[in-house]
Amino acid sequence: MRQISWRKNKIMVLLLMACVFAAGCGNDAGQIQEKVSLTDASSSETELISMSSEVDEAVAETIVWEDESILTEEESLEDLVYSPPTVSLVMVGDILLHTPLAESGLREDGSYDFTAVFANTKDVIQEADLALVNQEVIIGGVELGVSGYPAFNAPYELGDALVDAGFDVVCHATNHTLDKGKKGAVRCLEFWKLNYPEVAVLGINETAEEQDEIYIYEQDDIRIAILNYTYGTNGIPLPEDMPYVVNLLEEERVVADLQRAEELADFTIVCPHWGTEYLLGTDSWQQKWTEIFLKNGVDLVLGTHPHVIEPVEWVYDETTGKEMLVYYSLGNFVNWTSGRGAGVANRMVGGMAEITLEKLEDGTVSVADYGVTALVCHVTDGQDGVTVYPLADYTDELGQQNQIVDQDGNFSREYCVGLCNEVWGELWE
Repeated sequence: MRQISWRKNKIMVLLLMACVFAAGCGNDAGQIQEKVSLTDASSSETELISMSSEVDEAVAETIVWEDESILTEEESLEDLVYSPPTVSLVMVGDILLHTPLAESGLREDGSYDFTAVFANTKDVIQEADLALVNQEVIIGGVELGVSGYPAFNAPYELGDALVDAGFDVVCHATNHTLDKGKKGAVRCLEFWKLNYPEVAVLGINETAEEQDEIYIYEQDDIRIAILNYTYGTNGIPLPEDMPYVVNLLEEERVVADLQRAEELADFTIVCPHWGTEYLLGTDSWQQKWTEIFLKNGVDLVLGTHPHVIEPVEWVYDETTGKEMLVYYSLGNFVNWTSGRGAGVANRMVGGMAEITLEKLEDGTVSVADYGVTALVCHVTDGQDGVTVYPLADYTDELGQQNQIVDQDGNFSREYCVGLCNEVWGELWE
């Protein structure tokens, strides 16, 4: 995780306060003052934290306050400094239900169970305050026929598994939203509203009024707007009587939405379905929309669609000083592509964006920490044969057992590590 270093100033303030408190009580503050005098702006945050701890202990041992309303022996100097409220969030990439993946969840009675897919990642997902997922394929139920590429449809049990894994926000605006037409989207919305009304379903809408709503997540006086759009629907036209069914990347509407989000929230996240499939870098379309997002107040972009991982970077508006963190593509979370040959191995590596937001004393909400956890989709034949591992837990032996090797002989644990190094550098873990 990359930590924003504004805390150095806070720690320096603590050190100076320690001297004031000790001297004000008539105690010998020489040792404390000597420690503080050795610090300067060039000191590392680690050095300052260590110094702060030593000074805090020294003050606690020597100061006894008669006025307990100021500071007691049991209290830390940290209690005198503003402690910003925080929200931790994670997001994973595309959930693709290729035919062999669907078959891995099929049970003898005709029902489905996809618990195994999330078994090795659900703990991290559930620990986050807010967990987002890109649900690439529509969840229309078995009545519409469970199907894989090119016209996907998932059974309702996939939605059950997403909730069990701990996801709070489901992004449904993808190029596959209309694979089963209007009926598929409507059935999907009905499933979520009837069974999991507490889950925020973004990107698809039952009414025009729903499309106009801006979803706001609120926690500890932090208000976060989250919006979801797709570049298109694979050439399938929007229903004439339901043109609002899916959110498209149309500049006029997006800009209007972002302006309202700025009024309603402290922090704005956009989850765009964009980019070029299988490209490890970014394209001109992504660059265009990055500029639009930046100039209209977006603070964080969490991208999907290319089915491979892409870079993470900060972008800046030199005119306004505005900054925005962009994850261009989190790749696939789970898939079992039928593709063969070089490059197929790239589709088995995904990322889990991990971000901590905090609200500062001036009311602004910003990114305090950020990073990405590398994930590997592991596929083998048979019931429950598909699951996702953190790359840190993935062994060479598992890599040899992954049946994607039959489709791309380059795949191995070492290959996955090399790919992450190439795209993310030192950011990933």
